Amino acid sequence: MNSATAFYSGLSLAISSTLLIGTGFIFKKRALLRAGAAGTRAGDGGLLYLRDWVWWIGLILLGLGEGANFVAYALAPAALVTPLGGLSVLVCAVLSARFLNEHLNLAGKLGCVVCLLGSTLIVLHAPKEQPVETLLQMRMNFTEPAFLIYASSVAILNVLLIFVAGPRIGKSNPLVYVVISASLGSISVMACKGLGLALREIQLLGLWGLLTYWFFWLLVILLAFGISIQLYFLNRALDIFNTGLVTALLYVFFTVFVLVASAILFHEWVTLKAVDYFELICGMLMIMTGVLMMTVLKNMNGHGRNPSFNFAFLRKRALYRDSSKEDLLRSASASTDSDSDDSQHKQHKPQSDSANSLESLSSLWNSPA
Repeated sequence: MNSATAFYSGLSLAISSTLLIGTGFIFKKRALLRAGAAGTRAGDGGLLYLRDWVWWIGLILLGLGEGANFVAYALAPAALVTPLGGLSVLVCAVLSARFLNEHLNLAGKLGCVVCLLGSTLIVLHAPKEQPVETLLQMRMNFTEPAFLIYASSVAILNVLLIFVAGPRIGKSNPLVYVVISASLGSISVMACKGLGLALREIQLLGLWGLLTYWFFWLLVILLAFGISIQLYFLNRALDIFNTGLVTALLYVFFTVFVLVASAILFHEWVTLKAVDYFELICGMLMIMTGVLMMTVLKNMNGHGRNPSFNFAFLRKRALYRDSSKEDLLRSASASTDSDSDDSQHKQHKPQSDSANSLESLSSLWNSPA
């Protein structure tokens, strides 16, 4: 297969994968909402969604999308395939309006247009050739100090996020679970691209030669481990936070991590000219802006505020308000008991102030939050 045929085949598969992945997100979110209403939410560690056939359909669609992505990465440069993932946000935003009642405003609709324009720039100026075309070349680059430093940094970052930041702020800050999924996703993409190269060389190495090659199994382990951890933390993020917010953040961080990893491992950017660099950066910025408009700005209310960003503050405020009301009730109840005892000895005294306090407290309790 020549480079032009491989490029356009990879492009077609990349676009198809965005349709499948965007649809799969909607099915999985729907199942997570149903599971949360029936029992323990996935954000709290519940696994009830595994019994829902809707979640499995979403998983199958995501699997098909990732499979198409797998082949696309084998045929086309990662600098082309990864930014086009923003189209899955567009699909997700459109389907969310139909199935999740998350409607698009004018900013969201403009974001769809901006995202499509940015994707067009990416397609026109992405690298058409891949400098690394054999598994041996990838293995040599894989053991270079630059990529080893990157992989070690990702491992340390994930250990800190999973065991330190996750238990503390994982339920109030979406970046924790999103960065875990995005950073591990970059390693999975590199392994996926390597396996694609291995399949292309199966005639050269032979099936037995490929199965006895240690680097091949290392890529398989990295891919399986990365995908399993990604899915777990992505489920938690989708269950706790707004679908559009999670999708937007995941796209931005995933794109950044993958482009850095591919630049280090595959040297895909060395074949580009200065104008291609400029247009690619513009295209990526346009897609990121479009993703932001389709997700974050689509929920702007009339006062220019987005309720999606108030999750931590609103939760703390609600907890504080509930605890304050309980304290006031206990205090008023104690005052009522004390005044009742005094009234048995002093019948001539007027009604105590505690009754007024209870009336005020009752109005506070019944007032809207």
